Amino acid sequence: MPQYLISFNDGAMDHIRAEELPDVGKAAHAVIQEAVNAGVWVFGAGLERQQASVVATDGMVTDGPYPETKEVIGGFVVVDVASREEALEWAAKIATACRCAQEVRELLPDPERDAMVRQADR
Repeated sequence: MPQYLISFNDGAMDHIRAEELPDVGKAAHAVIQEAVNAGVWVFGAGLERQQASVVATDGMVTDGPYPETKEVIGGFVVVDVASREEALEWAAKIATACRCAQEVRELLPDPERDAMVRQADR
């Protein structure tokens, strides 16, 4: 099945008052549990609010901020579902729980990587 990245931008939840955050966390964890129970959950996490480090091909490390970076990811989920429509349904549940819009992108299939993972799991 295809996998989809569902994500939101850093700062997308800034409108939520501090006293509401426990309810948002509870709602988000309920969606996670639903996705786990449905067998579509792959992985997900919120990201620390910080600038990324870029490691160049020569190994040089540069710390941000970067003028070309307009937005950074604040959190993400990867789901393994049958269709884009199903991914959009999960994104809607996450958007409701987290009280912010979600972006949905299909991950490129890689049969060679999948074969390596299956082999490592044996």
